[in-house]
Amino acid sequence: MLVSMKRMCLLVLGLALAASYGAGDDQFTYSSFTGSNLTIDGAATVTSDGLLQLTNGTSNFKGHAFYPTPLHFRKSPNNTVRSFSVIFVFGIISDAFSISSHGMAFVIAPSNNFSDALPGQFLGLMNDTNYGDPRNHLFAVELDTILNDEFSDINNNHVGIDINSLHSIASVAPHFFDYKNYKYVQLSLNSHEAMQMWVDYDGETNNINVTIAPLSMAKPTNPLISTTYDLSTVLTETAYVGFSASTGSTSRTEHYVLGWSFGMGGPAPAIDMARIPKLPRVDLKARSKLMEIILPIAIASFFLTVGTITFLRRRRLQRADLLEDWEIEYGPHRFSYKDLFQATEGFKNEHLIGRGGFGQVYKGVLPTSNTEVAVKRVSNESKQGMKEFIAEVVSIGRMRHRNIVQLLGYCRRKRELILVYEYMPNGSLDKYLYTSDDKLCLGWQERFQIIKGIASGLLYLHAYWEQVVIHRDIKASNVLLEEDMNGRLGDFGLARLYNHGTDPQTTRMAGTFGYIAPELARTGKATPLTDVFAFGILLLEIACGRRPIEGRAQDTPFILVDWVTEHWHKGSLMEALDRRLQSDYNVAEACVALKLGLWCSHPLPNARPSMQQVMLYLEGQHPIPEFVPMDVACQAGFDTLMISHQSSVGTMSGLSGGR
Repeated sequence: MLVSMKRMCLLVLGLALAASYGAGDDQFTYSSFTGSNLTIDGAATVTSDGLLQLTNGTSNFKGHAFYPTPLHFRKSPNNTVRSFSVIFVFGIISDAFSISSHGMAFVIAPSNNFSDALPGQFLGLMNDTNYGDPRNHLFAVELDTILNDEFSDINNNHVGIDINSLHSIASVAPHFFDYKNYKYVQLSLNSHEAMQMWVDYDGETNNINVTIAPLSMAKPTNPLISTTYDLSTVLTETAYVGFSASTGSTSRTEHYVLGWSFGMGGPAPAIDMARIPKLPRVDLKARSKLMEIILPIAIASFFLTVGTITFLRRRRLQRADLLEDWEIEYGPHRFSYKDLFQATEGFKNEHLIGRGGFGQVYKGVLPTSNTEVAVKRVSNESKQGMKEFIAEVVSIGRMRHRNIVQLLGYCRRKRELILVYEYMPNGSLDKYLYTSDDKLCLGWQERFQIIKGIASGLLYLHAYWEQVVIHRDIKASNVLLEEDMNGRLGDFGLARLYNHGTDPQTTRMAGTFGYIAPELARTGKATPLTDVFAFGILLLEIACGRRPIEGRAQDTPFILVDWVTEHWHKGSLMEALDRRLQSDYNVAEACVALKLGLWCSHPLPNARPSMQQVMLYLEGQHPIPEFVPMDVACQAGFDTLMISHQSSVGTMSGLSGGR
């Protein structure tokens, strides 16, 4: 009788555990981790009240917790990665509200052994020799609370999607949109509060959505991050799913998972929120008596000050416009007009650093952070100004690439349209190509590095961002130079976006004289290949140190691509290089640049290479195949047609005259 009772108790316990964390081979749910069979290591442990604690406050330490068996991610017949969905509830607690030590990540990897991984900025996922290695076959969603410049982090409070590296392919500060009060609500990962996160991958469209919200909220309609990446190129047939977390030495921090569910081929099962354990509410270290006295006073003073400022602001005239639909979906950080006015000292002329067809650009210093920025006031004299403003916000507001100028935010005040960028101290490329000061003349090594950087940025726009982005105004004045002279592509006022796998829509012709592909005059349809054409002209411009078209008022204007093509026919291609380089250049690289410039600027769009091919040739991974440029006479005919057409359409076509 006693044996039967024991067996019955064991059976009941087994069924209870199965209900808690088992739901079949393709899905599982943990509403509490008590009695779970997770594989854990390092600092990770399951607390007595059912919390999965990944780190315990120890400095420079890591912890991992994985589902015990690998899951089958690929399906027949094409062996692609299946759709999957993840929900988890997490919490990060440190000994200070404003500072925490590194972060945590949801991970899919071919192994659950991360003994070689480092803590700190590596989040227990990689080390300083293997991050970025495609053999990692690793997908992760990081919750990072430290700004690491080596990984190009956007700030010290961000969510990022990582593929084999800690350079996130997409990264955003956590927030959600509150439809009740019609505003964005920023979230702090180190809030000492539990939050929910959803990670959804669609195996058919390769779309990855990451969504975040407070524990009390339902899943928001708009995801925090939405990007496209084919995980069939990353994940192995079977892989482990779980969590990693790490600490550094900044502050004492603990990372927790309160609940977790996973679904393969469908939505993840719901977590029973009534059963999940609570985050601990105690301080991680004892505070001194002095802090116990000062901290409450400081907090009370802070809230009193904030309340007073809020009251006074509400009494002032409301300057900001209401949010529109495009701002809800795409808007990055919104600056106040007052801050930008102060940053530029009232948009004084002495701070003016650029002027173009779409507005003026000023250098400024933000009063709150002392950060140098470039502030662009978009022309708002017509409806086109608003369209260009929205295009730029939509297209680059969420992009993160080392060769694209980062948009920090925007401002709208009545009819004022203002964009705020990171400041590029060396200005635009054309200043260095056409300077009379020999000290400013760029050497070949700098020029070739700029060429490769802009090519990398264009490849990201055409192939690797969540949508295809056609820049439509690639030219030397829109290439800006960092302090170390790396090139970044800016000014997305004419950009157009469309979904991968669809055709771009016909639109009006736009661009800058000399960079416009011939087919645009006939169809008005901008495609990645029209960007390739402009890049080819830019490439020749950088290598030769001459403008695309010179002396347009003359009967026979100088056309750069014709001139280089003529040198190619004569076998004197190297003579087309900028004479200021003298003999100080790499012959092989210069030959690649000139030939590639001719190939990219071929009048026939189908004859041009893609940016994927361009990068292979610039990196020396493949030799440029033999090709014959269009005959000089035929090429000149195309360009004459273009000049004639451009002069007839004038400003109605949206042609840009430069910054």
